[in-house]
Amino acid sequence: MEHWSMSPLWWITAVELPVLGGLFWLIWRSRQDADDRLDDLAHRLEVGVGQTRESLAAYKLEVAKSYATTGYLKDVERRLTEHLVRIEAKLDNVGVAGGRP
Repeated sequence: MEHWSMSPLWWITAVELPVLGGLFWLIWRSRQDADDRLDDLAHRLEVGVGQTRESLAAYKLEVAKSYATTGYLKDVERRLTEHLVRIEAKLDNVGVAGGRP
């Protein structure tokens, strides 16, 4: 019978190289999965930010349309003009009463 001995070369060849190869493959595959997930997350974030900006722009436009209508602005302008005319008339009266022409 032969005596079977475990030499260090046999151990490296039969056990350690396949184990290291498997570990390398696992680490490489994990890195690829993480990169893919990161790319997917960046894309989702980009899409979400774009949709949020579009929604904000639409909301701003809606507020601008509904908050200050043209009729309301004309009414405010008319009232301000009336007040300014009254102030001008009062200032004219003060100028006449004070002896100025």
